[in-house]
Amino acid sequence: MALAAVTRDPLDLQALMRDIAEGGAGDGAVAAFTGLVRDHNQGRKVRFLEYEAYEPLALRALGRIIDEARETWPGVRVGMHHRIGRLEIGEASIIIVAASAHRAHAFATCRYAIERVKQIVPIWKREHFEGGEVWLEGATADPDDEKTKLAAYRIACA
Repeated sequence: MALAAVTRDPLDLQALMRDIAEGGAGDGAVAAFTGLVRDHNQGRKVRFLEYEAYEPLALRALGRIIDEARETWPGVRVGMHHRIGRLEIGEASIIIVAASAHRAHAFATCRYAIERVKQIVPIWKREHFEGGEVWLEGATADPDDEKTKLAAYRIACA
């Protein structure tokens, strides 16, 4: 299974966990994050979400985040899969798995990865709610901006 993926298929957390944890005899922790489609946002009842991506660049950005995590927390293994297309309430939009000798590094990697996804991965979300729809969120940061990268690190290690 690929470490970084953008897919229309439902996400498989257990499979990604198996792949990341495989061969990790020295691991002390495997941490996972799953982002779910919720039924409300900003006081509105959400019906469903649609995600769109510029897939080649999104995959490159996910790979970059994996590389950044490995550089920051040596020995960590991490994988991230993001879903695109129509997602219903309760479905997973993103999964992140990190394995490390130390639990703090596994937790921090997951938190860092989701913050960086929001910053630099070209995936856009359209929220369909009762009475309308609106585009929300999307990567706006320059991937090379060290201040932005440091902000994600501070959140991850708070």
